[in-house]
Amino acid sequence: MTAPRALVIGAGPAGLMAAEELARAGCRVTVAEAKPSVGRKFLMAGKSGLNLTKDEAALRFNAAYGDAAEWLQPMLDEFDATAVQDWARGLGQELFTGSSGRVFPVSMKASPLLRAWLARLDDLGVIRQTRWRWTGWAEHGAARFDTSDGPQELAWDVTVLALGGASWARLGSDGAWAIILAARGVELAAFAPSNVAIEMDWSAHMVPHFGAALKSVRWHAGDLSSRGEATISRRGLEGGGIYSLTPALRSGTALNVDLVPDLTAEELAKRLSSKGSKTRLSLWLKNGLRLPPAKVALFFEMTHGVSLPREKWVETLKALPVQTTGLRPMDEAISTAGGVARAALDDGLMLRAVPGVFCAGEMLDWDAPTGGYLLTGCLATGRWAGRAAARMAQNG
Repeated sequence: MTAPRALVIGAGPAGLMAAEELARAGCRVTVAEAKPSVGRKFLMAGKSGLNLTKDEAALRFNAAYGDAAEWLQPMLDEFDATAVQDWARGLGQELFTGSSGRVFPVSMKASPLLRAWLARLDDLGVIRQTRWRWTGWAEHGAARFDTSDGPQELAWDVTVLALGGASWARLGSDGAWAIILAARGVELAAFAPSNVAIEMDWSAHMVPHFGAALKSVRWHAGDLSSRGEATISRRGLEGGGIYSLTPALRSGTALNVDLVPDLTAEELAKRLSSKGSKTRLSLWLKNGLRLPPAKVALFFEMTHGVSLPREKWVETLKALPVQTTGLRPMDEAISTAGGVARAALDDGLMLRAVPGVFCAGEMLDWDAPTGGYLLTGCLATGRWAGRAAARMAQNG
């Protein structure tokens, strides 16, 4: 019998994982990618050290996916943090786990892993087509593409779409696919930025601190909190400590920061009481608490240099209001929320409105912080969709 034809559109982590599962199941797999090379966003993410996953208890790990945790759980349980590590080691990558539980390749790069992965896919007979931009379906069902050689059509038995979200358009995630799916009656949730920097209207007072990192702080926005650093940039604040709060910040929830999370309010009050009544706030922050210049600058920036009464010093240190002007644009976000709604999919991630077409990765409506959760979610949903598509293809 002729092997089923499987088409994967999008060559990021989710798409490549789906392709691997389909090929292992005996399908003839073609991966179509709009850009000149594959895994461009994956490689960009790896420039600062490829955070593959996070080694922590499943309950805590899955909770990072917020409202989507319940329906993603079967996929995450089948391809959890341990499985991700085993998969990477199977591709020849030596790993290490940092003090925070984050897991990285020893090389701290994405390129060695991607090269090994592509070699594995080559061995499985997966065909890759680059500069193939998907434009929808022909009337007879074939997938249509704009290519460097002109329009092309591919017939298929099953398809996995792994087209990314709507951030970093220059790397391929432009969300243009949403128009195509909406025309076929697929329910979509509006795109929104996630894991994105916040904008700040800095005064000249902050210019000397651009590029400085705010470390040993705890950020709060509504019910969310994050013990992570952020960098002061010309346009605002960026970094893992801020990114994980995006779901709350998107809704306009106020942001505040505890500049001394390792000291309780009681301990601070005790230290302050030992100082003379004429002690100046700036001297107490710099000399008494030995806060770094960036923290002191942020404190006075957010309080606008107003002379705070002494009884407010501790309270303000523990919950300094951070006045933002909003989030940076979606195309600067690391990821996006929104996309294909859960209701549009069956339990195998197949589109109810387009039988035989499955979806995976960031194009699905789920949200997760950086720190290994994003990549694990993409790999897990790609694997799940690939396996479900393979079962359909094999059953005719």
